[in-house]
Amino acid sequence: MRAIVVLTALVVAACGADGEPVRPTVNAGVSVSPSGVSPSVSFGTRIGPVNVSLGL
Repeated sequence: MRAIVVLTALVVAACGADGEPVRPTVNAGVSVSPSGVSPSVSFGTRIGPVNVSLGL
């Protein structure tokens, strides 16, 4: 639930409501190791020189 709230806030902040639109990024991957398969996802955006991201 916490991740959904943070993701929603990130999308709303990235929509450009107070300035130019900022395009959000999504990265997804899968790691395979002897102990199993691990999926990973990260969401982010770049605002000027600042990168903001959230990894799950």
